Amino acid sequence: MKKFFLLLLPFIFFNCSGQEPKINGVSFVGSPREISADAIEPVVQVNANWAAVMPFGFVRSLETPNVVFNIKRQWWGERRDGAKRTIELLNERGIQVMLKPQIWVWQGEFTGNIKMNSEEEWKTFERSYEQFMMLYAELAEEMKVPVLCIGTELHTFVQTRSEFWDQLITKIRSRYKGKLTYAENWDQFGNAPFWDRLDYIGVDAYFPVSDSKSPTIEEMKQGWQKHKNDIIALHNKVDKPVLFTEYGYRSVHYTGKEPWNSNRIEGNIDFEAQNNALTALYEEFWQEPWFAGGFLWKWFHNHDEVGGESNNRFTIQNKPSEKIIKEFYSTHK
Repeated sequence: MKKFFLLLLPFIFFNCSGQEPKINGVSFVGSPREISADAIEPVVQVNANWAAVMPFGFVRSLETPNVVFNIKRQWWGERRDGAKRTIELLNERGIQVMLKPQIWVWQGEFTGNIKMNSEEEWKTFERSYEQFMMLYAELAEEMKVPVLCIGTELHTFVQTRSEFWDQLITKIRSRYKGKLTYAENWDQFGNAPFWDRLDYIGVDAYFPVSDSKSPTIEEMKQGWQKHKNDIIALHNKVDKPVLFTEYGYRSVHYTGKEPWNSNRIEGNIDFEAQNNALTALYEEFWQEPWFAGGFLWKWFHNHDEVGGESNNRFTIQNKPSEKIIKEFYSTHK
């Protein structure tokens, strides 16, 4: 009888709290070459229970009506076969997956500015994007992936071509039985017209929260208040949980000022700022019942070779923040 009661505890807790376990995720960057189970062990060690797997499609320019994807010239982890094997390896260690196919515009142009020059080009682009997305919707169904993200930071495309997105969501749902989200940029998340048709409001949460060189936790938390109120207002309007499809901070001075900034500047390393920014975000959001969790940007397969004391990029690997994430993810489930 005692054993039976213990087995029931998670079920009882879930139903009494009314909440699903938090998504304590990492954004798992596609590898250039095939990986083994060893690459997953550091994800397990940091106590993540989810990972975003991110195959890529490419467009030559903001006005090119064609998505190139799943070709041999791409990195292994950015193709279908690599994404499938990465999902398998993560699942073998008990880590759930959000499949998040993304577009990369050559020269690093911002995807939110993709815009065609004619109705004919828009139709061509939509057919291409649909083929890209359906390839991975079918993979998501094959692998029983629990969450599929149907796009990332595409606000011009999303806001001006709503009829396309309505039919795309319908088509995806006819093939894929899991939950859907879309990852909108922090400054446009309130403008996506289809949140009521998805299961999560997805936000890439690079909100500006402090102008200070090395802000305190309290300063960061204060900087969150307006943004948090805007997020709550949208949640109340569409009655969907909020998922941070990406979140993270660089280990650099002024990390809270423009958290989206990924320029290649060297130096100005500030581990305390990264620690404080992450701590403030966790303290503000992870206890909220309407908040589903999030995916830390970003996590590399070759753990021992990345991050470290001279790195001012987003990854927490081999930095003080790795310990913070490990402890936080272990206690907020």
